[in-house]
Amino acid sequence: MAKEIERKFLIDLDKLGPLNDGTFIKQAYIATPDKTTVRLRLKGEDAYLTLKGANKGISRTEFEYAIPPEDAKAIMAELCTGPAIEKTRYLVEHVGHTWEVDIFYGDNDGLVVAEIELSSEDESFEKPDWVVKEVSGDPKYYNSSLLNTPFNQW
Repeated sequence: MAKEIERKFLIDLDKLGPLNDGTFIKQAYIATPDKTTVRLRLKGEDAYLTLKGANKGISRTEFEYAIPPEDAKAIMAELCTGPAIEKTRYLVEHVGHTWEVDIFYGDNDGLVVAEIELSSEDESFEKPDWVVKEVSGDPKYYNSSLLNTPFNQW
C-alpha cells in the first residue's frame, strides 16, 4: 500500500532567497462523503488522479496515477466541485532532502508553505533557517480545505 508521510511548514521567503524553475499547478477535487480525498492535478504538461485516505498524524494512504491531461481537464470541468487551487511549486534541496515550496494564487494569494516528504514518521531532517512554523496536521492548511475557507478569509 502506498503511504504519504509529509510535514508542512510556513516559511519566510525573504530568508529563502531566489526561487528558480517553478512548475504551475492547478488542482481540483471531487467531493466525497468521508475523509477520502479525490484530487485532479494539472502539473506543467502532466496530469494526475490522486486518492488519499484520512490523515493519521503526518501519514496517510495515497495512490497517484498519471492520466491524459485532456481527461484531467474534462473531469475538472464536469465532476469537480468548487474552484481550483492554483500555485507554483519550487523544489529546494537542503541537506539531503527536497523541500516543495508552494506559492498560492487567487483567493489563497499570500500563502506560502513548504512540505517535506519523509520515508518514516520518525525520520530526522534539518530544518532550514527559512522555516518559521510547523503546520502539519492543521486542517486549514490542507489544499482541499483551502477551497472552502481560502487564505483571504482567515
